[in-house]
Amino acid sequence: MYPRLVNLPILLEKKSHFLFGPRATGKTTLIEKTLPDAQVVDLLHAQTFSRLVRNPSVLEELITDTKKLVVIDEVQKLPSILDEVHRLIQKKKIRFLLTGSSARKLRHGGANLLAGRAREARLFPLVSAELGEIDLLRILSNGGLPDIYDSDLPDEDLAAYVDTYLREEIKAEAVTRNVSAFVEFLDALALSNGQELNFESFASDLQVSSGTVKNYLQIIEDTLVGFQLPGFTKTKKRKAISRAKYFLFDLGVRRHLARESTIQMGSKSFGDAFEHFIILEVYAWNWYGRHFLPLSYWRSTSQYEVDLIIGDTAAIEIKATKQVQDRHLKGLRALREEGIVKKFFVVSQDPDKRVTSDGIEIYPWRYFLEELWNKRVSMPGFFLKK
Repeated sequence: MYPRLVNLPILLEKKSHFLFGPRATGKTTLIEKTLPDAQVVDLLHAQTFSRLVRNPSVLEELITDTKKLVVIDEVQKLPSILDEVHRLIQKKKIRFLLTGSSARKLRHGGANLLAGRAREARLFPLVSAELGEIDLLRILSNGGLPDIYDSDLPDEDLAAYVDTYLREEIKAEAVTRNVSAFVEFLDALALSNGQELNFESFASDLQVSSGTVKNYLQIIEDTLVGFQLPGFTKTKKRKAISRAKYFLFDLGVRRHLARESTIQMGSKSFGDAFEHFIILEVYAWNWYGRHFLPLSYWRSTSQYEVDLIIGDTAAIEIKATKQVQDRHLKGLRALREEGIVKKFFVVSQDPDKRVTSDGIEIYPWRYFLEELWNKRVSMPGFFLKK
């Protein structure tokens, strides 16, 4: 088992939590290893589910020790149980960990989200801080799902994951009669990963309405299979584009859905996957560190672009090149003229950390990730030594 960055015992010391994460990210293993004394109520168990769906108050009868933590697994299967959880937190002071691979039915079905009595945590595929000495080509090709990263047959395992879990689960969540259209949408989204998404043209290609595409994208976000990176629109000197980019949650899953072969060094696919990889790391860092800073990208109508902006603190350009040159810095320099963002970075395969004459910091990707995860960060600054 890889050491995970989500410390459940610490999170649960004072407050109940939801723990959401896509299937096969390791939620069950993490609970077994770090919460061995917790009582688990598994809603995938047919008899347990049958009793609770008829009468959610049976939950209190199932709890054998009110001083112990209670884990309710796959809570999205029975949103009505949250009313009973709310009551038991309030009246009996029981602490709960409520896990699920989707928040859709909870957030859109009028479920009781415990009125602030439970916080939310996320579990993502493996990140560099959990992997240690990371194999870049392996992570770019296989992704970070624990059972697939080290697999001898990653393509077969990715196919099984997508077919057995991803398509079926999301199709069930989609609540749509046109299942084939949704599956086609998922494949098309993988091909458009990290690109600005024009709803109208994307919908036209799929022969569905733009409203359908927006609904599908919401499903992707609610089921934690993807997330959006909105356009940064605060610039005044250069008008910004507001369209969002969408990224799938795992590099291997995206590669499989896009029907791409194993990532090779120096290819276009390598450059795209490298950018995706760094963005996934920052996205997970933002959750695991509970920073909750807004993440965005910037592109002006005059075609200046910056790959990732963290709040108004840091702008990051991600380049797969082994030698960062002046032409790679044009977007950062254009954004700096706006006087909004404080610090500017390039993350690349350049072998040495260096600083340009005008203060742009160039980081080798391994050093960047070490700095990120070792918490040598002072908020609201970014990469400012304490």
